Amino acid sequence: MSTSAVKPIPEGMHTITPHLVCKGASDAIEFYKKAFNAVEQMRLPGPDNTVMHAMLTIGDSTLMLAEEFPNCGNSSPLTLKGSPVTLHLYTKDVDASVAQAVAAGAKVTMPVSDMFWGDRYGQIEDPFGHRWSLATHTRDLTPEQIQENMAKEMPR
Repeated sequence: MSTSAVKPIPEGMHTITPHLVCKGASDAIEFYKKAFNAVEQMRLPGPDNTVMHAMLTIGDSTLMLAEEFPNCGNSSPLTLKGSPVTLHLYTKDVDASVAQAVAAGAKVTMPVSDMFWGDRYGQIEDPFGHRWSLATHTRDLTPEQIQENMAKEMPR
């Protein structure tokens, strides 16, 4: 029996970790490698060349994913005809990151532009139905400045 204490949150993990269900999880892993420079940490293979569980890192964050198994209650956005969830990814160069994701097969759903809250920001949808927002922080603003900027930009 080990005398060392087990950490309740494993080393390198954050408090919240996205766990995506993908129709074609193996292909999704390859897409995330190409689109976001993901690094595969582990893969637990399932029946018929499926992925029961996988862990990737993108930047300093972990992304878990698994194959869809609708008969077990795990359905992907493709099966569900969309997702209400958007994953947010900060990058050093949002324009280059969106271009890289598009080259890997993503589609732009909101072109990159400068936003009133101080980010350069855009949105994409990956080939597996997951929505992503990508941003580069360009200006530090106070909450009051953000509200003022929003009031100027929002139609009345």
